[in-house]
Amino acid sequence: MKNRIEEILKETGALLNGHFQLTSGRHSNQFMQSAKILQYPRYAVEMIKPLADAFADDGIDLILSPAVGGIIVGYELARQLGVKNLFAERENGRMTLRRGFIIEPGSNVLIAENVITTGGTVREVMEIVYQADSRVAGVAVLVDRGMGGINFGVKLRAAYTADVRSWEAEKCPLCKENRIPVVKPGSRNI
Repeated sequence: MKNRIEEILKETGALLNGHFQLTSGRHSNQFMQSAKILQYPRYAVEMIKPLADAFADDGIDLILSPAVGGIIVGYELARQLGVKNLFAERENGRMTLRRGFIIEPGSNVLIAENVITTGGTVREVMEIVYQADSRVAGVAVLVDRGMGGINFGVKLRAAYTADVRSWEAEKCPLCKENRIPVVKPGSRNI
């Protein structure tokens, strides 16, 4: 499957090279633009199927994803699992449920995200689940940029684990070289 996903990344131009400020604030020489993948429903279905299969026997009641990047991943995962799909949005700088979305107490919730590096946004969304007296059954992501090193304390499955380097902004070698301007392509402030 890894080779197939690498083909999809190349076919869609989703893996970008340059100088990027990630949502986490870290800098990287590569950026995974998952929207380039998700503009093709056939690729979304193909990449999300192994994630749905990984959680098929876990009694998932609903999918919760952060806006904007995780919405399509969450929707397709919910479709494949046959469950309800909700998304959280930033309001006054923090993730919250809006639009009348409610997580019923005792729900078994699967968090869906497009790309993770440090897992900060996923942790914010997990807190929404805990505040609703519900359980986080796991985390499903298209791309794990954290190279499998993030521990959420629950089952984590990624369609693809990327070996992408990132640095704290103060330690970024690209900033020190000052050749390539930094670009901030993420969706945190949307």
